[in-house]
Amino acid sequence: MEPTTDISLFSLAMAYLLIFFPIILSYIFNLKITRDTLISTFRMSIQLFIMSLILVYLFQFDYTWLNIGWLFFMISFAVFRVIGSSGLNFKRFVWPVFFALGISNFIVLFYFDFIILRLDDIFTARYFVVLGGMLLGNALTGDIIGISNFYKDIERNKQRYFFALGNGATVYEATLPYLRNALISALRPTIASMATVGIVYLPGMMTGQILGGASPQTAIKYQIAIYVAILTSVSLSVTLTILFTMKSSFDEYGILRQDIFKK
Repeated sequence: MEPTTDISLFSLAMAYLLIFFPIILSYIFNLKITRDTLISTFRMSIQLFIMSLILVYLFQFDYTWLNIGWLFFMISFAVFRVIGSSGLNFKRFVWPVFFALGISNFIVLFYFDFIILRLDDIFTARYFVVLGGMLLGNALTGDIIGISNFYKDIERNKQRYFFALGNGATVYEATLPYLRNALISALRPTIASMATVGIVYLPGMMTGQILGGASPQTAIKYQIAIYVAILTSVSLSVTLTILFTMKSSFDEYGILRQDIFKK
C-alpha cells in the first residue's frame, strides 16, 4: 500500500478555515460558543504538537519507567479535567478519582497488551502510551458524565433520597438508583458508537491504521478489540470513581455533604 500522504503547513492552515462554519453558526443563532471554540482549537493544536515531540523521544528511548511515568502524568491531568468539569470540590475528590482512573486504566491496558496483543514487553511506548491514552480519554469523558450525574441527581432528588433513608435503607441502597442512572448515562455514548461503527462511520483508530498502511482486516481487528477495551475501561472507571468518592461525600447519617460541590 502507498505511504500516508503528508499534510503540509499550508494545507493544515486551510483546514483551520473550516472552523469558520461553527463560528458563523454561533453568531447567527447566538450560541455563544465562539470563544470556547477558538480557545479549544488553540489548546488542542498546542497540546498535540507538544505530544508529537514527546512521543518521538518516548519511542526513541522506550524506557519502562519513563513510559509508566508519562501515563501517570496523563492520569493526573485527567483527574483535573474530571473534577473541574463535574463542578465538584477538588480537595475531596482528587485522590479517589486518581485511584479509580489509575486502577481501571492499568487493569484494562495490561490485559490488552499481555493477553490480546501478547507483547514481549507490555510497557513499550508504541502500545503502552498510545493505547493507554486512548483508554484514558474515553474513561475521562465517561467519568465526567457519570460522577456529575450521580451527585447532582441526589442533590436534585434529596427528598426522595431522604425518604429511602428514613425507611431503613443504607446509603448504598438509597444511592443505588442514582448509581444505575449515572452508569447508563456514562456508557450510553460508547454503546451507541459501537452499534453504528462500520456502517455509519469509521472510527479514528481504524482510519489511522489504514492510512498508515495496515490492511483493513488488521485495522478492523484492532478496532473491535479497542472498542471492547474502552467499554470495559469506562464502566470500571465510573463505578470505581463513584464507590471511592462515596465514603467522604456522605456524613455519618448518610446525608450528602454540601461542600463536595465547587463554590
